[in-house]
Amino acid sequence: MIMASTPIPLRRASNPHVAVAIRPIGFPDLRLALERGVEDFRRHPSHYVFLALIYPVAGIAIALAATGASAFPVLFPLVAGFALLGPLAALGFYEVSRRAERGEPAKWRDALAIVHSPALPAIAKVALVLVALFMAWLVTAQLLFSVLAPPLEAASYPAFLRELFGSPAGWTLAILGNMLGLVFAVVAFSLSVVSLPLILDRHVGAGEAMRISVEAVRRNPAPMAAWGLIAGGLVFLGSLPLLVGLAVVLPVMGHATWHLYRRVIG
Repeated sequence: MIMASTPIPLRRASNPHVAVAIRPIGFPDLRLALERGVEDFRRHPSHYVFLALIYPVAGIAIALAATGASAFPVLFPLVAGFALLGPLAALGFYEVSRRAERGEPAKWRDALAIVHSPALPAIAKVALVLVALFMAWLVTAQLLFSVLAPPLEAASYPAFLRELFGSPAGWTLAILGNMLGLVFAVVAFSLSVVSLPLILDRHVGAGEAMRISVEAVRRNPAPMAAWGLIAGGLVFLGSLPLLVGLAVVLPVMGHATWHLYRRVIG
């Protein structure tokens, strides 16, 4: 249950009729959000699997596109950076959660109705920010590779990895690249974990929603860090079998994130 504490009021959001407050949460709230995410996935499996297929299919398309040797260096940044766009892929699940919570129709066609939502312009602005982060990550990864990578001549991706990690320069590249990737992931997570559900729920402006999301992370650092690790770990596990596991991971985490939002925002 939510920790007993007076909600902390924030400056009013862009919608003058909306007052937003951030609640303190604890680790039991994370467990509850996950449990409810699993319950909702079981309750609406056909809707979620239909929507979730978009994510692994797109990921597989990225992997297939990088088939040449020259594309090997960008394959991992593409797949890893694609997770930055995960909140956008979960929008349909947020909407189904919102509708089911209100007792409204919650079929997949209802979830896709967000394209007609008055919140769409604000969603588009957050989407542009996440896409910009994704592109910045790809450029950063490519620059790192061009500066730090040893000379490589590999005919396959496994051979490419063996050559890369067979040298000190390759390990330096991997460590520094993962550290910078973590920075991008933290920024994307902080901007989106609360903002997109908040926009769908209350039609708050994009800038204010992202500010509230960052503030929610700042005021709940340990639980939010744990949530990010849980999400990242599950996405990693779901990505192992050619990303097809994301057809389960994405809907569960999308639904669970909606319930987390309900625990955080009052």
